[in-house]
Amino acid sequence: MIATSSVQRRPRPRRITVLLPVLGLILLALCGLVLFGVLTSRVGVLAVVIGVVAALVPVGVVTAVFLWVDRWEPEPAKLLLVTFAWGAFVATATALLINNTAETVGDLLLGSGNGSTFSAVVSAPLVEEAAKSAIVFLVLLRRRKEFDGVVDGIVYAGFSAAGFAFTENIYYFGRAFAENGFGDGSHAGVLAAFILRGVLSPFTHPLFAVFTGLGIGLAARSVSRPVRVLAPLGGYLAAVALHALWNGAATLGGAEAFLNIYFLIMVPMFIGVAMLVVWHRRREQRIVAAELPAMATTRWIAPSEVDLLASLPGRRKWRRQAAKESGRAAGRAVGTYQSAVTELAFLRRAMATGTAPPDAESHHGELVATLRSARAEAVRLSKRSRPSRGSRTG
Repeated sequence: MIATSSVQRRPRPRRITVLLPVLGLILLALCGLVLFGVLTSRVGVLAVVIGVVAALVPVGVVTAVFLWVDRWEPEPAKLLLVTFAWGAFVATATALLINNTAETVGDLLLGSGNGSTFSAVVSAPLVEEAAKSAIVFLVLLRRRKEFDGVVDGIVYAGFSAAGFAFTENIYYFGRAFAENGFGDGSHAGVLAAFILRGVLSPFTHPLFAVFTGLGIGLAARSVSRPVRVLAPLGGYLAAVALHALWNGAATLGGAEAFLNIYFLIMVPMFIGVAMLVVWHRRREQRIVAAELPAMATTRWIAPSEVDLLASLPGRRKWRRQAAKESGRAAGRAVGTYQSAVTELAFLRRAMATGTAPPDAESHHGELVATLRSARAEAVRLSKRSRPSRGSRTG
């Protein structure tokens, strides 16, 4: 029955599978061109170059952290790249347009000079958090199978926010360089901006977005309609509130209020989110370990592989050994096999708890086929490279 339901699924029309990626690339390119034009007109080409160089450091750290979070069941690299590009181009261009409009309206309604405060404290949190999280909803709607729960929501939201922060940092670092160079004793230049945004607070935008991602992740695996509606809304409102508090402290509170908000709220909040992520990673490990014996009984995996698949160090050692002895292609095949095992374990747990999506049975069949294909490929590559020694995967 599983194989039949998988075969009977109607493929998407070719015009959709081809047109949507093309339109997406066009949208990203247009937003990128607009942002480049705005940045260079405001701070100059040299300042933009300096901003890009300075912004590479914090974005590298942030993305590395989210990739570490995503190690148990890595999301497709292309999808993570699209998510990052959305935050860097689409979300940033949207926020720039709406926030500038809000600043103009604020000046008209509240008096000249007050528009920037209105934009920073009210418009920016509402618009930026919505723009960053929009891609996470799109992934959930278009690639429902890629969502296995809270960790996936956090990773996608984090990558979108990292892209947003990257573009924003280019502007702030570039502006600081254009106004005061690298800085001196009396003027804060790009070095001071780098310390503030790149060292002390590189995770601010990802931290805000994580709450929305958390809510979307909870909704993705819930069968309760109230949870599916209220969890993303609650996460978004929490992100907006935290963002508004941060911008308000920076805009209205002065140095003392800003430091109080930073050390008394932001740092503890970051530590709390980090602990939550670590807990969910350990939960993922327990789910996989609990499902492995049954998967070995059905002969989807070898009994000798249970211990290797039950821990990240064991998996990493296995991939490295396969790559060392049989080549990089064998290492990649083992990695694909391991990812399929993890995804299948998550799906089986969701089916057992009644939280699986409607097409769970057909997806189950697809995952079993992927698992067997990846395992066969790893065995083939290993035997071709070491015909007399056999294969651990076999």
